[in-house]
Amino acid sequence: MPIYEYLCDKCGEEMEVVQKITDSPLVMHADCGGNLKKLISNSAFVLKGSGWYVTDYPSQSRKQAMSSDKSPAATESKPVRTAPAAAPASTTA
Repeated sequence: MPIYEYLCDKCGEEMEVVQKITDSPLVMHADCGGNLKKLISNSAFVLKGSGWYVTDYPSQSRKQAMSSDKSPAATESKPVRTAPAAAPASTTA
């Protein structure tokens, strides 16, 4: 069962509630009687590895971006030019 997050408008408490998808959203905070607002949160579900549409059937622009990231020219660093050191001032007496 999914975990839903709610925020109370009155007291500001955030709570997590395990509910069925078919259950009605909560509307009143049991402790203070304030209105509850259902929050949208990130999911812990991540598609990784081969076998997913994104990795197996990428668009042309994605293919180009992926190939340019792997190209040796993109990873090589260019030498940094430095100014020549100033010659020491000569002291003649």
